[in-house]
Amino acid sequence: MSLDMRVDLMWWAGVARDPTCTIVFIARELPLGWALKMGQVKVQGRGIDSWNIDQWKRYAIESLREELEEEGKFQSNSSFLSEKSMWIWRVQDGCNTAGDLSVHSQRNMERGQKGMELRNSMGAGELKGDSIMRRGHIQENEQRLSEERVQALWDSSMKDAGRGRKAGDLRLHGVMQAVLVDANELAKVLEGRSLLAAEVDGLLAEAAPSMASDWLTATQLAYLQGQLMLGAGVAPAASPCRGAPWQRRRKLPRCRRCGSVALGRTACATCGSAACTYCEACLAMGRSRACTLLLRGAAQPAVRGTAGGSPTEAVGRWGLSAAQSAAAGAALQFLAKPTSRVGIGREELKCNVSVPSTPDRFLLWAVTGAGKTEMIFPLLASILEAGGRVLVATPRRDVVLELAPRLARAFPDERIVTLYGGSEERWRSGTMTLATTHQLMRFYEAFDLVIIDEIDAFPFHNDPMLAYAAQNACKYDGKFVYLSATPPRQLQKEASRGILPHAKVPVRFHGHPLPVPSRLDMKSVAHCLHQRRIPVKLLRNLEQSIKRGAQLFVFVSRIRHIEPFVMLLRRYMPRIRIEGTSSVDPQRSEKVAAFRDTQIRLLITTTILERGVTVARSDVFILDADSGLFDEASLIQMSGRAGRSKDDPAGRVFLTSSHWTSSQKGAISQIKRMNRIAQKGGYLTRDPMNKQASPEH
Repeated sequence: MSLDMRVDLMWWAGVARDPTCTIVFIARELPLGWALKMGQVKVQGRGIDSWNIDQWKRYAIESLREELEEEGKFQSNSSFLSEKSMWIWRVQDGCNTAGDLSVHSQRNMERGQKGMELRNSMGAGELKGDSIMRRGHIQENEQRLSEERVQALWDSSMKDAGRGRKAGDLRLHGVMQAVLVDANELAKVLEGRSLLAAEVDGLLAEAAPSMASDWLTATQLAYLQGQLMLGAGVAPAASPCRGAPWQRRRKLPRCRRCGSVALGRTACATCGSAACTYCEACLAMGRSRACTLLLRGAAQPAVRGTAGGSPTEAVGRWGLSAAQSAAAGAALQFLAKPTSRVGIGREELKCNVSVPSTPDRFLLWAVTGAGKTEMIFPLLASILEAGGRVLVATPRRDVVLELAPRLARAFPDERIVTLYGGSEERWRSGTMTLATTHQLMRFYEAFDLVIIDEIDAFPFHNDPMLAYAAQNACKYDGKFVYLSATPPRQLQKEASRGILPHAKVPVRFHGHPLPVPSRLDMKSVAHCLHQRRIPVKLLRNLEQSIKRGAQLFVFVSRIRHIEPFVMLLRRYMPRIRIEGTSSVDPQRSEKVAAFRDTQIRLLITTTILERGVTVARSDVFILDADSGLFDEASLIQMSGRAGRSKDDPAGRVFLTSSHWTSSQKGAISQIKRMNRIAQKGGYLTRDPMNKQASPEH
């Protein structure tokens, strides 16, 4: 596949060394996905060196049989494969296989440039073929025809200059030198990136304006030099290199940006196909189609972190507690170990052989309020000091905005890039990147260390698209660290079986045990609203919390219950300010700020505030705790809003419901288990029994 045939003609004429080299031109234009598939097909056949045009046409049709059949279903009149556009170029000077090409082939390109200048010494601007066709068994008319077609191809490519391609005659030394400089600059700018053509335009407009309008020529040279990978936005998954026939059956087209199966098809004016495949899953990031060019920068090998110093050093430099230091130390040892993927080539990974499909992983399992952010500081420093790049990703924008100043204070000398929807730093590059998980689709093997915070939170949890993007963002020999207070069940099983390296932090930074929820048996919120009455036992405990000076989180399962329940509670508790908020509330940020400042004393909300919000001296009431919308992880996270302050470590938590569910039992069991681990490890500052005021039943 070529984005500028002038570059290919000079390249292959200059670097070819094998006198048997033959280049077959299949078509003047093909849909991008088709061209890429043809380039990936391993050509095998008896007597292939002597195939004629008809044999090559049959081979091309068979290779693209599925695409041609799909095109026929849409009654397309397009004819992409024609003998008139096929011809064979036998390069007398030889051929160098793509695998042997130097990554920085300046001398090869200069050799090709001089060869082209020599061929043009007989006539200004003409490309001669007398040094190309000298094999004895080629007939004179075939020589003349090939020469004419090479010349015609060069001439037509010259006319295309200016349409995203470099203007000028590439056979001139100064022009080719400029292209070579652009190719190296483009490779540098795109290192670790995975961008569609329109996104490349945006990146270059900011990072390299001089080549923003003609980068296709430099891209082709960088591709031939092995500095860039070219692909389509949507393409069939790679077939296994070996295995049984059923393992090599047709693969469904997938988006190369988000990994989703792409089944949408439409007529496309760009490529001329009547059935151009596109991805519906990541439309918000820009349309990814089978004919959309996808550029990926070649990655450098990952660096290895250092094992770190003693726990005392971690306490002194980062202010970590004993439990935090122990967990951070275990993670640092994980970073210092050689990756299990060392020696595994990228080609093997692409061929789906039996190798790990994800980077080496580590789980930091820390209770709510344990100080996970501070624990990752030693990990980040370990990779940064070794010259690597790090990524901290979180599912939510508000967490990104909260973490940014904290990371900036901890690492004042690092270039930190903050990425989220609408971020002005989208095309900037830094040693540390803080991003929402959706932004990871624009990276490919960019980071030596990827830290995913809140892996169990929406939208990252159970979204294979975001998991795919996160894995692609990590170098193939890099490291992954998960952070969570409530890891998904699968990761918990892997950790318990010793499959997943992990460390637990069972206690908060202040050294007090987690508040254990108490149960209140009462009717549902819907029943209370219907009766227009608040149960006495709930009202008494709410008043007790207000009396002791606590801020009250009241969680409900349905957004539609918030406003009527606010009105009902205001009737019973008129002396305090009561508000409600949810994901659809445009004033949510203002209300949360007022709640922190104690202007609002009781806030009715949903799981939108189950994590990432710390309010001093808080009590938590989870209504309808038996709802199917509240799983074990949600109940633990909501309960974790209480007791986070060292001045009020024993906040009160209540689960109100008419049924006792497995999720409620599991949440309480996990909280008690963490308290026991903390006691056994000597991390608690007082008796681990959570002695709180008894609820009114």
